[in-house]
Amino acid sequence: MLPASYAMPFAIVLVLGGAIACFAGYRLFRIVLAVYGLILGAMIASSLMAASNAVGMIIAAVVGGIVGALILVFAYFIGIALIGAGLGALCASALWGLFHSGSGGPGGLGGLGGDTPWQIAVGAAVVGAITAMVLQRYVIIVSTAFAGAWTLLIGTMTIAGDRATTRAVSAADVWIFYPISPAPGKWWVTFVWVALGLVGTGVQLAITSRKK
Repeated sequence: MLPASYAMPFAIVLVLGGAIACFAGYRLFRIVLAVYGLILGAMIASSLMAASNAVGMIIAAVVGGIVGALILVFAYFIGIALIGAGLGALCASALWGLFHSGSGGPGGLGGLGGDTPWQIAVGAAVVGAITAMVLQRYVIIVSTAFAGAWTLLIGTMTIAGDRATTRAVSAADVWIFYPISPAPGKWWVTFVWVALGLVGTGVQLAITSRKK
């Protein structure tokens, strides 16, 4: 991930990109694909460089971001299928964690525990990809609203000076990419994410996704 000194500019990009995706993701879907391709490409490429090589990380982030943006923009239908697959896998993971938590306490209903079996994750991803291709409009609206809500939330928390979030953005901690399992002591983040995602979905359905 990028050096800590670049966390604030990166957070601004997250806020702007997240706001566009959350509230106008369907209307500006190609732009959203480019933004998220840029973010993902930068994260993946920069993570391959040594943490001590700041210049190399920045160059890798720029090149990776451009490549990621181009891939998602030109692979329009592949992008839709990938979004559906990711959403399906995310839902499967959330449901598995809810109904198979080993604690049996407030965090779950008791059961097998552990990570989601890969067979279920893959199956859910396939179903999600097929559903996304069949119901493109609604899948795009819901997925962009929730993806944008999470991106907007992380960027806002970083700008607001939340130390845990700033460190996580700089180090690419897993909870930054995984809203179902937020950082310790930040259980409320998931609820805010869901609420904001629902608002974004409503705005898109009622206003921004309508044809002129």
